[in-house]
Amino acid sequence: MATPSSPQIGRLRRDIVVLGASAGGVLALLALLALAKTLPADFAAPIFIVLHVAPNLPSLMPELLNAVSALPARHPHNGEVVRPGVIYLAPPDHHLLLEDDRVLVTRGSKENRLRPSIDALFRSAACTYGPRVLGVLLTGYLDDGASGL
Repeated sequence: MATPSSPQIGRLRRDIVVLGASAGGVLALLALLALAKTLPADFAAPIFIVLHVAPNLPSLMPELLNAVSALPARHPHNGEVVRPGVIYLAPPDHHLLLEDDRVLVTRGSKENRLRPSIDALFRSAACTYGPRVLGVLLTGYLDDGASGL
């Protein structure tokens, strides 16, 4: 049975949330995660985000998200174990993938001319977590995210 802090749709428990946004979706992402201040401290789902950012510049997104969200946000390390209630952001020029309860941070081939790719995250989440995934596509560049969702 799902706990009060488990995200749910209908009767299906959602153990993981994946979000995708193009560079134009920064404000939408910040507004959405500002709502996370109302989530309980023991929120059970990790949140994974791919945001299209410049590949050659450092990302300030973890700091921006930490300013609006009660959940900690950061760029993960390759092979890191997934923890509940943490917001993981794809680092610039790296795909963010999921495999067995671990985060993979890779510089694989570009998809839809992009790295990180929203589709790559969504696809790996679906393969790893199946119906326990809640996916949200805020904005996208061309069609990145559409097939993965």
